[in-house]
This record gives sequence, structure tokens and C-alpha cells, in this order.
Amino acid sequence: MSVSIRWPMSRGGLLAFRALVALAALLPLVLLVSRLIGGDLGPDPGQEVTESLGLAAFQLLLATLCMTPLRKWTGWPGWIRVRRMLGLFSFFYVVLHVLAFLQFILGWQDVWATFTKRPYIVAGLAAFLLMVPLALTSTKGMVRRLGKRWKALHKSIYVVALAAWVHFLWQARSDIGEMVVYGAVVVLLLGLRLWWSPALRHRFVAKKP
Repeated sequence: MSVSIRWPMSRGGLLAFRALVALAALLPLVLLVSRLIGGDLGPDPGQEVTESLGLAAFQLLLATLCMTPLRKWTGWPGWIRVRRMLGLFSFFYVVLHVLAFLQFILGWQDVWATFTKRPYIVAGLAAFLLMVPLALTSTKGMVRRLGKRWKALHKSIYVVALAAWVHFLWQARSDIGEMVVYGAVVVLLLGLRLWWSPALRHRFVAKKP
């Protein structure tokens, strides 16, 4: 079921919408830099910078996954026009998150030893490595070159979301309330993706008497 919304689809309207989404995606970085300049990052600025960048990446990843449901529910194709941009912003924040972690928390010498001391990094590393080919193949040229394989590859974004959620949940320890909410969003989005899968819908309809 969808609710058709007749929003403007002119070139200028779409450009304005894309610009607004881009500004919203940059807002976490702007606020973080502002806090850094104002010395408002608490007793451990490095930790705060790293966590803020990682959370922004995760939130933008979830926003990326929300674009298809919004398109289906509203009937407005503008959501899909910003999906790739949101995904690339998410990857941008992930790269900053990894660099901040190496610089402020881990150091560049103890990468291997950290895997045994902080196992949640394994889930985070898996999410990061899975995002790399998604970012590299996000161009229109790669979409044409890969054909059907492109869709199969980019379905792994749901695996990325699950791995990222495990990464955050694992390090949350006792304060897991926020991560439970994010987990519910991930499960909902994954459930919608499975429900809208043509193969699953065909199998479900075929089983009806």
C-alpha cells in the first residue's frame, strides 16, 4: 500500500532537495567540529570524536535503507535520488571513524593485539570491509558494468547494517537502550526488504490454498 504524494519533480526542486539532504548529512560533522573548537568534548575528546563519527555513519546507513520504503509508501521517486548520496556520506563518516579510532584510541602499532582485547572491533571491521566495494561500485558506470551482479552485491548493505549494530551493541555494555531501538529499526527494515522480495512474495502466494 502506498500513499501517492505529488511533490515537485522539477530539476530545481530535486537539486534543492539534494542540497538539503547533503547539509543534513554534514550537520553531525559540523556540530562535532564546533564542540571540538569550543572544548566541549568532555574528559576524553578522542573517544567522543570516535564514537560520534561512528554513530553518525550508522545513522546515515539506516537513513539510506529508509529511502526505498519511503519511495514505496509515498510514491515519490525523489527519495531514491538521494539514496546513493546518503550511502556515500555514511561511508565518509565510517572512514573518519576508523581513522579517529586508530589515531586517538588504538594507535597505529597495536592493531592485531586489539582484536583479542576488544572483540567488538571484529564486527565493526566486517561492516567497514563490506562497505568498501559498495562505495567503489556506486557510480552509474559500475551499475552498467556489473548489471544484475550490482543488485546482488548491494544487497549486502543489510549485512553491513547488522554487523554495525552488533559492533555498537557489543561495546554498549550496560547502557543498551539506544542500541535496542536501533536494532528494532534494522530488523524492521530487513523485514520489509524480505517481504518485498519478489521470490519470497511468489513463494508465499504459491502456498496459499
